Amino acid sequence: MPFIFLIMNKLKTKEGIFQKMLNWTERIGNALPHPGTLFAIFALGALVFSAIGHALGWEVIHPGTKEIVKTVNLLSHDGIHRVLLEMVDNFTGFAPLGIVMVAMLGIGIAEQSGLISAIIRMLVLNSHKQLLTFIIVFSGILSNVASDVGYVLLIPLAGVIFLAVGRNPIAGMAAAFAGVSGGFSANLVLGTVDPLLAGLSTEAAQILDQVYEVNPTANYYFMVASTFVIAFAGTFVTDKIVEPRLGKYTGKVEENEKSFDKLSGIEKKGLWMALLTLIVIVIISLIGIIPEDGFFRGSNGEILTSPLIRGVVAMLFVTAGSTGLAYGFTTGAFKNDTDVMNGMAASMRSLATYFVLVFFAAQFVAYFKWSNLGIILAVEGANLLMSADIGLIPLMILFILLSASINMLMGSASAKWAILAPIFIPMFMIMGYSPELSQVVYRIGDSVTNVISPMMSFFALIIAFVQKYDPKAGIGTIIATMVPYSFVFLVFWVVLLVAWLLLGLPLGPDAGIHYTMPN
Repeated sequence: MPFIFLIMNKLKTKEGIFQKMLNWTERIGNALPHPGTLFAIFALGALVFSAIGHALGWEVIHPGTKEIVKTVNLLSHDGIHRVLLEMVDNFTGFAPLGIVMVAMLGIGIAEQSGLISAIIRMLVLNSHKQLLTFIIVFSGILSNVASDVGYVLLIPLAGVIFLAVGRNPIAGMAAAFAGVSGGFSANLVLGTVDPLLAGLSTEAAQILDQVYEVNPTANYYFMVASTFVIAFAGTFVTDKIVEPRLGKYTGKVEENEKSFDKLSGIEKKGLWMALLTLIVIVIISLIGIIPEDGFFRGSNGEILTSPLIRGVVAMLFVTAGSTGLAYGFTTGAFKNDTDVMNGMAASMRSLATYFVLVFFAAQFVAYFKWSNLGIILAVEGANLLMSADIGLIPLMILFILLSASINMLMGSASAKWAILAPIFIPMFMIMGYSPELSQVVYRIGDSVTNVISPMMSFFALIIAFVQKYDPKAGIGTIIATMVPYSFVFLVFWVVLLVAWLLLGLPLGPDAGIHYTMPN
């Protein structure tokens, strides 16, 4: 891929076009109101456009149910009542809110005990600095198997690690965010999203072929290859584009965040106790998951539906909390239960800005859903793509671009696929392309714009993390920082897909590219 490096090297110069674009994006974005205010404006806009759409008769036919989906006027009598009555529920029921709060309670124990600081210092002192970026991006990609843990744990951790080795902490968080979110569909093992998407793909495929089944392993081979491609691409963007643009970090930080003195004897003892606690948790988990009738097995004895996978945030709380307690009481950082509770409270105080952002973001997402504007925009975009009569590779690239664009309007991967799958899977099957191919192409598009989509559930949290090091940072800062990742990931992933299609490689076990209609 030498042409990619040649292009990026020319564009990333100080006065290059790409650099000017990023600076312009950041200035424009940061000239916008406070992110909380912006989400409030978006919410009001959704209300207004719901009334306009209703008056103009905006509607589509739902591809799954074949029912007519009309724009719901949220400024009507019933709409206004719903806005007022469900405002609290929108906030408290916003999915990422509970995840972040529970995870941060456990992480708060580990952080206040000094465990996380000790682990970071150990990593900094023993890791090869030239591989640090790759390890962080790669770890971010792998963290997807544990649902949303990467967002609440790895991203802030990466900032602290970069700071400890004298690098810009925002660049470290950008690298982790790129791996966690931009590389969302890639991994070396199956995650919770695989069976979820496969189930939706199966339902869509059975519109034409009633016995067709898409397995959770449908895209496994392609996603394993994608893991290394995206990790390499993320490392390149961080080291060659993002960090040089951000420059040396000169902001103020807490003293304990930039310290990497050697560990004392009591700290090493605390780490051994934390490790012993972790081993006990792992042994208990294995006892519960390995036997077919294990107490951690999910419905029908499945592993993917077990509480270890579906309840990974609870497991993070238990693991981080338990290891933090073991370390804290060993080193003397915790003297009693009051110290532990104060540690948990400190982690909640750090989320104050996030709570404000989430309140308005939750209202916007709810109004967009209630009004049906998201579904209508998605279906209309899909119809536009279907009208293009082109070959396989251009068609797949257009589908990637459509999925990437819709991802800017709807955050949930499963919600978008529930809308798109009934349209594109049957259409591509008629054209001779497998449901597995449709799914993998969708996953590429859904991933590459995650890092620049304000509709992504954890976008507000990323802003809060970055503001720790740059209080003036806003939506523009995040988008300008992450645009290079989005662009390069798109290019690398498209090149990989084109090569895969030209070679005719299977996408997963018993999952080819082509499909033949049964006689």
